[in-house]
Amino acid sequence: MSDPEFLLLGDALWLDFINTARGREADPPDRLPELPAYHRWTKAQKLASDADAVPWEEVLDFRTRLLTVASALAEERQPPSSAIHEINRLLARTEGHHHLTRVGGAWQLAFAPLRTATALEAVARSAAETLADPAVRVRRCRAEPCSLYFVDRSPGLSRTWCSAEPEAHPVRIDRRRAYR
Repeated sequence: MSDPEFLLLGDALWLDFINTARGREADPPDRLPELPAYHRWTKAQKLASDADAVPWEEVLDFRTRLLTVASALAEERQPPSSAIHEINRLLARTEGHHHLTRVGGAWQLAFAPLRTATALEAVARSAAETLADPAVRVRRCRAEPCSLYFVDRSPGLSRTWCSAEPEAHPVRIDRRRAYR
């Protein structure tokens, strides 16, 4: 479920990252107001914290760029090339190699990193995986005034709420419609 300090409802790491600047109220507080909060977020996500190695401005800039990606995807537009460039820049930091593995009787090509990804690298990979998967849609919660983003993997790709729990939203949600 959700960490008490952070809303972890995006169903994708990168959406949980941008949701730290969003919320369920009209004027949500920034849940990453300073570097120590980012460090706590990486721990809540069980990531290797890069809070001491990455300039704070880079963290905030990447979150802003990813927000433009989520907004574009939710509106079924192409994300800005500058945001894709930034994702690729962070992906390029990951050292490793590709190798073949046999899964369920079929060969699959997999990437084996030489080290654990830093938090921002893991966020970039999560965004890249979402962008590369045609079966996934990014949505913005329709509960007012909620502004959280989430991944829609529902049958028919018709989910409209970030959470199926009515008490999670400031307005009443009909449970029968939660995943429509």
